[in-house]
Amino acid sequence: MKLLAAAVLSILPVLTSAHCVAQRVRVNGQDNGQLVGIRTPNSNNPIQNVNDQNFACNFGYRSPVSSKVIDVKAGDKVGVQWGHVIGGAQMANDPDNPIAKSHKGPTIFYMAKVDNAATAQPNGLKWFKVFEDGLDGSGKWGVDRMIASGGWVDMTMPQCVAPGQYLLRAEIIALHSAKNQGQAQFYMGCAQINVSGSGTKTGDTVSFPGAYSANDPGILINIYDTMGQPNGGGQPYKIPGPKLLTC
Repeated sequence: MKLLAAAVLSILPVLTSAHCVAQRVRVNGQDNGQLVGIRTPNSNNPIQNVNDQNFACNFGYRSPVSSKVIDVKAGDKVGVQWGHVIGGAQMANDPDNPIAKSHKGPTIFYMAKVDNAATAQPNGLKWFKVFEDGLDGSGKWGVDRMIASGGWVDMTMPQCVAPGQYLLRAEIIALHSAKNQGQAQFYMGCAQINVSGSGTKTGDTVSFPGAYSANDPGILINIYDTMGQPNGGGQPYKIPGPKLLTC
């Protein structure tokens, strides 16, 4: 029994350290710097309850929270970088930076219009989806492409988005254990942006919490085939949430 307990304890760091945290924002390739213009939680742990009251923008932000609101023009390329811990790698040659390769799943961006992005509270906002990257025909996931890009996920700001200040919600859903209810892992962080342009749209809106159900087919899912490969079992993957904004 003691040997079994020791064995379990020995693997706990592996199980608990493969997480990630959103921490940088760039526009057209120009990095604004670590923790600038983004609400970054101190912990890299996921939220696993889709009804958690902190589901919009996470919680326990690294203090002081940046007051920077980043200017973005419609059509600009906007990116958020994920890292294993704040600063990126936890150690030299960290195999879990930006996230463990086992953590397959989609990457998503939402936006919510606010009066002041630096001070807006995330609860009670209305969010619309502006980007999603799930499972492609080759069996690669959005997370695979994020890892290959050094932790960056980039989107093009839709030309039709109405000007104004927004919270930009970056999200990863890790599905490696999602065959059991409540075991999908949700990572999120919110950037503070000011969009300029001549658009008029804000898309179909949802609330966080509220947009996802624990039983959604993209949340309660076995992503492995009979050979143990994380390719969705040869079935298309349905990304949760509302339909993507189209211009």
